[in-house]
Amino acid sequence: MVFLQIKVGVTSRCVLMIKDDTRIVNCFLCQDCTDGYEWDAQTQLCRDINECETIQGACQGEMKCFNHYGGYLCLPRSASIITAPEPSSHSETSLTVEINEAFNPCPVGYTAQGDSCVDINECELNLHDCQPSQQCINTVGTYTCQCPDGYNKIGIECVDIDECRYRYCQHRCVNVPGSFSCECEPGFQLAGNNRSCIDVNECEMGAPCQQRCYNTYGTFLCRCEQGYDLGSDGFSCNDNDECSYSSFLCQFQCVNEPGTFSCVCPNGYDLLGTRLCQDVNECEAGTHQCGEGQICVNIHGGHQCVDSNRCQDPYIQVSENRCVCPVVKPECHDQPFSIVYRYMSITSERSVPSDIFQIQATSVHPGAYNTFRIRSGDDNGEFYIRQINNISAMLVLARAVTGPKEYVLDLEMVSVNPVMNYQTSSVLRLSVYVGAYAF
Repeated sequence: MVFLQIKVGVTSRCVLMIKDDTRIVNCFLCQDCTDGYEWDAQTQLCRDINECETIQGACQGEMKCFNHYGGYLCLPRSASIITAPEPSSHSETSLTVEINEAFNPCPVGYTAQGDSCVDINECELNLHDCQPSQQCINTVGTYTCQCPDGYNKIGIECVDIDECRYRYCQHRCVNVPGSFSCECEPGFQLAGNNRSCIDVNECEMGAPCQQRCYNTYGTFLCRCEQGYDLGSDGFSCNDNDECSYSSFLCQFQCVNEPGTFSCVCPNGYDLLGTRLCQDVNECEAGTHQCGEGQICVNIHGGHQCVDSNRCQDPYIQVSENRCVCPVVKPECHDQPFSIVYRYMSITSERSVPSDIFQIQATSVHPGAYNTFRIRSGDDNGEFYIRQINNISAMLVLARAVTGPKEYVLDLEMVSVNPVMNYQTSSVLRLSVYVGAYAF
């Protein structure tokens, strides 16, 4: 008779008695369980203790409690595990087991071949207890269960490795069961190593800037050309109306254009530089239409053609612009001795009071007293005379005038000599042309 002691499950020991080719198994049940197990009187088996329920605060901090056969595990809350199935019912102890296999004289994990013991490949024969997610690796006399990449084996379970704890990613790490992935912040993209983040040049990738695009680290900026303002959306450019900023940008008129502005002048003026207007002197340029017997007088914004001989009877012409009334003619006794023609031009809306023309005596007789006055042409009182001294006076514009308009003023100088009991006068006939524009 041969006695063979075998272990059945985790709760009993059995003594195998073999006699006369009749195999009888006698099992003697025990009630003492290993650490982490307790005796279940109903099933007559050792049952695993769930420490996560029985031990208060089994895991501290950010760790989570996972029950495990014969113990428990404290793992990160983000960890996931592959749970082993409950032990199959065939692991339960039978009081009477019939053994039909031939006796194997080789150690566990080997089988007899002739006089030799050969390793059993438990993986090929499906004699292992590896989980479906694990890989069976045959070794000499036994086997091991290997977890997939990204998992650690703890006990018989495969626990996901939280790779994000090791800061493999430059920006953001996303842990997934068995692996991880790296993500980049907006404005970056993953480099070739799938971990680092490199800046994206949005300007080369069709950034929505209307005019200028400047790439910066992680983003981009839109800018506008001179004469434009960046819109509220940060991408579009809106034209600046420079003409609305000031009325002094141009001397005459400002014209807004996309991104800029230009100044224009009225007819009779040329643009001087970019903003000022300069009167065109048609008389010097030869662009006037004056005929024979006329002289060209340049005025603001145009010209006037006047007769070269403007003397009227009883006056006679003595020079190009001077007429005299001979004393031998009776009708000259009550008339000024001479009339001199002059022409000038002023702009519209000129500031007042304003000195516009100075009168100067051409000849002075000893002992004579000279006075100046406006003889005619100032019906509405727009002008007055301010005498400077005995031989000169100033014509002053007293009220603002608007053109185009022409004034013909007779400015008279009266000379009185009390010693010689002599009095005479002369007239300066001044044609004042008021331009149409206020500049």
